[in-house]
Amino acid sequence: MPIALPLVIYDKLEQQIEAMEREGFVYFPNILSPNEVDELRRLSIELEPSADALDTDLTLENDGHFQRCINAAFNRDPLFLKYLDKPSLIELAEAIHGPDCHIISMHTWAVGPGRPDQLLHTDWIPASMPEELRSDPRLQLPIYITTAHFYLDDMIETLGPTKLIPGSHRSGRSPDHSNFINGEQVLETNWNGIEEQSFLGRAGDCIFFRSEIWHRGAANNSDRIRHTFMVHYAQRMITQKFPPYLDFQYNQDVLSVASPRQLRLLGNHQPGVYD
Repeated sequence: MPIALPLVIYDKLEQQIEAMEREGFVYFPNILSPNEVDELRRLSIELEPSADALDTDLTLENDGHFQRCINAAFNRDPLFLKYLDKPSLIELAEAIHGPDCHIISMHTWAVGPGRPDQLLHTDWIPASMPEELRSDPRLQLPIYITTAHFYLDDMIETLGPTKLIPGSHRSGRSPDHSNFINGEQVLETNWNGIEEQSFLGRAGDCIFFRSEIWHRGAANNSDRIRHTFMVHYAQRMITQKFPPYLDFQYNQDVLSVASPRQLRLLGNHQPGVYD
């Protein structure tokens, strides 16, 4: 039986920082207005995928399910700029990554019926270590990368919610799916006895989580497309991931209307070490 993730609201920045250390994520309710939800849903379908940008463009006919992912979405339309620095969320990002933090990616996602389950995974483990060391409260590792995962649908189990294990960033590793018994793969589905939990929030909600937390996308077993939107933040020293990399060109129509903070988040930094 699926377990629903408890949705605890922390209003104070200090509480949010503590939750990132303790649970590995923070919940932001109603961070998007209904109009913003509609706007992002529309853009996730209307934007044409680009092979040069390594966008995902799967179809039901060729791939068994529809899936469209637009990389570096901010470069497609100035409408995306306001999602770089949403109030409350950007203050948390700057508090944990530093006032010179930036985004390393921005994605629109639209996933149709039939999209299969993902395995539990981490996005990045900056420092693998024994669990007894990582769980020592005296050890406070910097948070290098985070994801703001905006939901554009009221989430139900059949639509394929994000599943995560609170506190699993303290494991010091990724889930281990390498074992086989009698030829059958044995999946690691819990950590320290804590099972994965489903995020069943509302359209306009957001979860903000660190790269080390164990999580996955569940299968879309509904008859609808699931829409999500992601912004990935990081410390200044973490590279930005904007395909096609050496050939990436910023859209001047976007830069011309961006605020100073938004320009910094896109990579317009003051000179520093190694510059």
